[in-house]
Amino acid sequence: MNPIRARTRPVRARTKPLRALVAAVLLACLIPAAGCGITPTDVQDRGDAPTTKIPPPSKTFFLIKDGELAKEPADVDDDTVASLLGALFAASSRPMENRDTALRGFTYLRAKDSVDPPQRDEIQLPRTSTLTVYISGEGTLSQLGKAQIVCTAQQDAAFEMVRIVRENKNRPPMSEGRFTCGELK
Repeated sequence: MNPIRARTRPVRARTKPLRALVAAVLLACLIPAAGCGITPTDVQDRGDAPTTKIPPPSKTFFLIKDGELAKEPADVDDDTVASLLGALFAASSRPMENRDTALRGFTYLRAKDSVDPPQRDEIQLPRTSTLTVYISGEGTLSQLGKAQIVCTAQQDAAFEMVRIVRENKNRPPMSEGRFTCGELK
């Protein structure tokens, strides 16, 4: 037997499986390229992904018109609850045409969640759904006055309950109660 020929036989035996493997890989690459009859298109932006968003509170507050609550536009720079409540109490010192307020003689001090919100990387989320509104003033806070405060605050969907606390100098704080807009209307 020829020594050169004897060496080439094992090489040929190894190339057949290698050729079969290469052919299978090429065939596997060509099949997806052929596709399923759908031509590829460019990426198209169709808008934001469908997500649930809680809308911010509106730039409105509640005044009294014909003895009932009426939503009125608020002159505020932002739509935070604190700025809306500040504008609501400030409106009681201005003359109004056919609207009124039951908050004359009362002053808005501040609003606070009952628990300080934890700090997360992206946003601040309240741990509680109760907002405490601090006011000062003499006299009785009427049901309509409470409704003005609570319904204005509850335009922010994060607050299920609103607690009103009166703070006057030389007196301990006095709770006016916890309310929802629905029970005061």
